[in-house]
Amino acid sequence: MSDNLKHTPLHEEHLRLDAKIVPFAGWAMPVQYPSGIRAEHEAVRGAAGLFDVSHMGEFHIEGPEALALLRTVCANDAAALEVGQAQYSALLTDEGALIDDLLVYRTGDEAWLLVVNASNLEVDRTWILSHAEGLELTFDDRSDETALLAIQGPASSGIVARLTEVDLDSIGFYRFARGEVAGVPCLIARTGYTGEDGFELYHDAGDAPGLWRALLEAGAPDGLIPAGLGARDTLRLEVGYPLYGNDLDREHSALESGLGWVVKLDREPFIGRDALLRQKEEGVTRRLVGIRLEGKGFPRSGYPVVVGDEEVGVVTSGTMSPSLGEGIALAYLPLEHAEPGTRVAVRIRGRDLEGTVVRPPFYRDGSLRR
Repeated sequence: MSDNLKHTPLHEEHLRLDAKIVPFAGWAMPVQYPSGIRAEHEAVRGAAGLFDVSHMGEFHIEGPEALALLRTVCANDAAALEVGQAQYSALLTDEGALIDDLLVYRTGDEAWLLVVNASNLEVDRTWILSHAEGLELTFDDRSDETALLAIQGPASSGIVARLTEVDLDSIGFYRFARGEVAGVPCLIARTGYTGEDGFELYHDAGDAPGLWRALLEAGAPDGLIPAGLGARDTLRLEVGYPLYGNDLDREHSALESGLGWVVKLDREPFIGRDALLRQKEEGVTRRLVGIRLEGKGFPRSGYPVVVGDEEVGVVTSGTMSPSLGEGIALAYLPLEHAEPGTRVAVRIRGRDLEGTVVRPPFYRDGSLRR
């Protein structure tokens, strides 16, 4: 493995637990632990799993014109947020395509936290700063000094409650509070990437090993286990959450990518708005859809999607769903093949496995509070 890969503050913890480490977005990350991806997936669905997601980027923006900047560069409307609330958003090109998807937290009247994908951190920072010139604000990239743990699953609230005096029941979905967890000052956010109830804990990098161990110890009686990128991917795909670099990219617009609900076109201009208004008027010609296969088959990224002998698209993300026991996939398909109920097939090693276009999520029985 390359010596140039970055390590999260929990790297030694992962090695101690015999995790399999792989390169991911320039980082050495645990893809699975000895328990295996399926066991980690099932732990999150049935009890709880603990993820190290400290590779994510954190930008803090503050000042009288911070909101003006966010309303320019983000497709969602940050003005709708109260202090203590978060939203899913996107950075768009002038053509309305995805530079990145991100979370926006309002941490004060004029203060904001942006959480971006590790693979796009430098691009995002440069893009945002290029539109901040002359504005009265400060921009602070705290990615290196910030660690992020995600505890996800139906037992997660009870586990965290043992380690904090914060009233977790008062933190609604996509809301957050500040307080100590196991003596560590944290921003405690009811957010996640699994379709299950849970929290993402932002804290100083130096505190990460102690918090990691405290959570695993407190949650052991409930079945909490560490989980890696492999389970994170199968969990997010079951609930239809897109992944940048697979399902989201600069080749597809926000409307084609199924992010129309994020894009607030009925407000003052933001980057990409004019292009999306034109596309909405003219109509998209392709759309990101779900495909549920009949029977067992692993529809990997890059596999062709076919109708008869015609290749009509390719799988952007795919897996054998541990919860459903069937192959599931996301793919961009032409509009004439994108309607739910349409019959298609995925070509897996020369064999066409039949399936049906569906509207994600594939899995709907999670504990996520909506």
